[in-house]
Amino acid sequence: MSSLTRWLSLTVIVLLFAPGAARAQSSYGSDVPVQQPDTAWPRTEPQAPFTQEGQLPPDAMPRSPASSPASSNDGVMLDGQVRYGAFLSGPGSLTFILHHSLMGAMGGFFTQGFASGFSFERSSREAMLAGTLIGAGLGFGSSAWWQFNNWVDRPLGYFGIGNSVIGGMFLAGFMDLFSRDTGVLTWSAFIGAELAAWITATVGGGQMPYNHGLLVASGGAWGLAYAALLMAVVHFSGSKIAGKTWTDTLLMAPGIGATALALATMKYNPTTSQILRANAFGAGVGAVVLVLSALVLGGFDQSTPYVLGLLGSAAAITTVSLLWEEAAERPPAMVGSTAPSKAYRNDWW
Repeated sequence: MSSLTRWLSLTVIVLLFAPGAARAQSSYGSDVPVQQPDTAWPRTEPQAPFTQEGQLPPDAMPRSPASSPASSNDGVMLDGQVRYGAFLSGPGSLTFILHHSLMGAMGGFFTQGFASGFSFERSSREAMLAGTLIGAGLGFGSSAWWQFNNWVDRPLGYFGIGNSVIGGMFLAGFMDLFSRDTGVLTWSAFIGAELAAWITATVGGGQMPYNHGLLVASGGAWGLAYAALLMAVVHFSGSKIAGKTWTDTLLMAPGIGATALALATMKYNPTTSQILRANAFGAGVGAVVLVLSALVLGGFDQSTPYVLGLLGSAAAITTVSLLWEEAAERPPAMVGSTAPSKAYRNDWW
C-alpha cells in the first residue's frame, strides 16, 4: 500500500470518530445533566385551586347569563316574593288598583249625583265631576301605596271585587232598616264596599289563599240562596212579606254568609276541589228537588217545594263536605309514622 493510500484511510477514520468523541467529551465534561424527554407522561396545564369542601372558589366559578343581576330582575323582595315589576308588586296588583280606582270614581259620582237629584245644572255637574275625580284619585293613591308595600296575588284582586259587592249590599240593606233617604243609602253602600275591600286586603293579606277566597264567596252566594228559600217558605205559608223586607233581607244575607265562612277559615281549611264539589252538588240537588217537588205538588205557590229544596241542598253539601273519600288527594304516609290511618280525609277539621 502506498503512503498516499495510508494517509487517506487514516483521515477517513479520524473524521468518522470525531463527532462521537466530541459528544462524549461534552457529556462527561459538563456540570449540567442532560435530561432526556419523557413522552410517557402527558403534560397538563395548572388547575384552579380547590377549597376545603372540594368546590372551586367563587371567583373561579363560571357565571351563567341567567344568574347575572343585569339579565334578571332587580332582586327586590316583598313578603318573601320577587317583586313583579317596577310599579306593580304582584300579578294581582293591576286588578287591585283598577278595582279601587273605579270603585272610588263610582262612589264619588253616585253620592254626589243622588245628593243633587242628578240635575243637569252646572253646579250638579261640577259636583259629580269633582266627586268622580276625587274618588278615583283617592282610590288609585291608596291602592297603589298599599301594593307598593305588599305583594298582591291574583286571588286578592279577584275576590276583593266580589267582597266589595257583598259589603256594599250588606251596609245598604242594614241602613235601609232605619232610613229611606237615597243619600244615606248611597253613602252606606259606598262605605260598605270600601270597608269590605280593605278588610279583605288587610286581613286576608296579599297572599290570600285561593281556597279561602272561594270559601268566603261561596258563603255569600249560599247566604243569598238560603235567605230567598226561607223567605219563600214564610211567604207561601200564609204570612205575607212586604217588598221592603224582601229587599233588606236579600241585601244583608250575603254579608252574613260571607262573614260566617270567613270566620270559619280560622279553623277549617277545605281544599278548592272540595268547595267546588260541594257547591255543585248543593246547587244541583237543591234545584232538582225544588223543581220536581213543585211539579208533583202542583206549583211554586206553596211552601213545601222550598222546604224540600233547602233541606236537599243542605244535606248534599254536608254529605259531600264531610263524607267524600279523599284517598287520591292524601299525601303519601311518612316512613315510620305512628299516626293511625283513616278511611276518609276530612278537610274541615
